[in-house]
Amino acid sequence: MLELAQDDALDAGPRKIAPGTERLCAATGEVKPIGEMIRFVLGPDATPVPDLKRRLPGRGIWVTATRKALATAIARKAFARSFKRDVRVASDLVATTERLLEQSALDALAMSHKAGKVAVGFAKVDVALSRSRVAALLNAAEAAPDGTRKLMAALHRREDAADIAVIEAFPSAQLDLALGRSNVIHAALLAGYESETFLVRAARLEHFRTGPMPGLPDTGKVQTRKSAKTDARQVRQPAKAAGMTKHGETPENRDRNG
Repeated sequence: MLELAQDDALDAGPRKIAPGTERLCAATGEVKPIGEMIRFVLGPDATPVPDLKRRLPGRGIWVTATRKALATAIARKAFARSFKRDVRVASDLVATTERLLEQSALDALAMSHKAGKVAVGFAKVDVALSRSRVAALLNAAEAAPDGTRKLMAALHRREDAADIAVIEAFPSAQLDLALGRSNVIHAALLAGYESETFLVRAARLEHFRTGPMPGLPDTGKVQTRKSAKTDARQVRQPAKAAGMTKHGETPENRDRNG
């Protein structure tokens, strides 16, 4: 039975993947929606490569999208067993996968900025929180408590505060690169399609770092985001992570768009 499960872990290629599909995790043997998983294919040098957009050619295997599950897959030699050949698993595969997820989120943030969906700087964020449809408040990981506290107070005054994500997962240097500015400490993500793509990818990164959010069911969809007004779960760096989110749309649908 175990060998049969490993056979089922290998897919028939990216053209066979449809939204809502469920796959067998090569690490845990659990069947989950692909929105909760990461696909891996073999590169020319027989090294497993994360296929975050699920588009790379060739047959692939699926691993639950958490650090723990990926580390388990490596320890149990799940890649060699599923691909039925010798593979060369890089010692930093877990770290590399996390960096790719992080860059994917930052790329989506950059696209949101190009679409005019990001207000940058304390003053502009304060204005956006009072006048605009806001999807998320971004504070750099090293933001001063005073500035963050003031913006959170402005957020709390909104009737829709419980629907606005609070994201503190990225240091200022990464926000600088994504937004083409220097010394970015605070930003507001305005509502829009591009913003939702970023939110899904940020949630996916958070899920990889911390696993399912405490107290919330692991459904394969990004959970309803909450702000500090309702004892918020916030997206932070790994050492102080909690959670964040979005409403309504599955990550497998949203994240297939570049």
